[in-house]
Amino acid sequence: MIATAGDISRFWHPFANMAGTMASGRVVFVSGQGAELVDSEGKRYFDASGGLWYNAVGHGRQQIVRAIAEQAEKLAATTCFDVYATDVTLEVADRIAALVPVEDGRVFLTSGGSDSIESAGKIIRRYFGLRGEPDKTVFIAREGAYHGMHAYGTSLAGIPGNAEGWGPLVREVEHITAFNAEALEEKIREVGAERVAAFFAEPVIGAGGVFPPPEGYLQAVREVCDRHGVLLVCDEVVTGLGRLGRWTASERFGVKPDLLILAKILTSGYQPLGAVVTSGEIAEPFFAGDGAWLKHGYTYSGHATACAAAVANLDLIEAEQLVDRVAELEEAVPRLLGPLADIDGVSEVRTIGLLAGVQLDAPWFEERGVPLAAAAVAVRERGQLSRLLASGALQFSPPFVSTEEQIAGFAAATADALASFG
Repeated sequence: MIATAGDISRFWHPFANMAGTMASGRVVFVSGQGAELVDSEGKRYFDASGGLWYNAVGHGRQQIVRAIAEQAEKLAATTCFDVYATDVTLEVADRIAALVPVEDGRVFLTSGGSDSIESAGKIIRRYFGLRGEPDKTVFIAREGAYHGMHAYGTSLAGIPGNAEGWGPLVREVEHITAFNAEALEEKIREVGAERVAAFFAEPVIGAGGVFPPPEGYLQAVREVCDRHGVLLVCDEVVTGLGRLGRWTASERFGVKPDLLILAKILTSGYQPLGAVVTSGEIAEPFFAGDGAWLKHGYTYSGHATACAAAVANLDLIEAEQLVDRVAELEEAVPRLLGPLADIDGVSEVRTIGLLAGVQLDAPWFEERGVPLAAAAVAVRERGQLSRLLASGALQFSPPFVSTEEQIAGFAAATADALASFG
């Protein structure tokens, strides 16, 4: 349903200009099945962005719905602080640790990606303090990066628009150019290895525009971090758990991070859940000897119903071999979306796994007096849900259950939308 301006004042939308773009109304979704959503007027859409990157198994999966209902009926939630846990919390932690390439992994559960980045930052600071290196407090991140919107994530972000207007939040953050291992080494030497704690990297830059890494890049930064005693944090909120045709991008690119961040696909969005997986070495000061308190956590850390959704979701991904399906679709995506690069209004199409960024040609739009954001609206009017990323690219990250026909439909609708601008 497209609401009138007078109807929008109660719900404050995230990442929305409530006085500007929202004044034209909102789209209200009421149901979904597979890779499609339906709005309150009965219009169907291909969920080409998979929500916000997260939907792997598709909408309306009754296995997950039943798992949520059964867990909520049995025990919806209880605290996991101190000595407490639930059986399903322990199960999901074991499942996660088994899927990621982190040595002797320990799993700290959160309510999402932003929580997880914040938690990783505090775990790292506490770890070095316990090791007698309290001066190692500086984090390095990259231009174009997105690491959520809590204080650490906002500060680590390399997307200028997301950092504007807040003022300094976490000051001990440095930024470097993306995909340049030499720039990382230079920055560590400039700041001093005795002060640098960690390097945060998305294996594929996501919200910044879908930029895959050059071959060998992640291995190179792993080596730089090892030489200087700096921890490597792989933010796999977008890429983790199958999006690149492997369980993790770290596995695909042949690296073992010290910390790995998950969320989104962990539950396919059916419940909010995130995770920080740390190596056993990082966990050791907290787990060995007398141990040390990690005085950090969330009300819903280890939330039983969210964990039940994750278990059911992972069961579906495994049973239906959806990670292998992504690997198969990876061959089709450039074939089906690649030709968009040859049409007016598009400058480039970047693809990897079941991810793509359709880069819009900013000068072409400017010549026509059309804002780039109008492209996402025009695509939506043609039954395709995408959004404009920070680089000016249209996001493509559909559910793993999408078909080649649906992918081709997205390409056709995008071409038609751009043609409408002349």
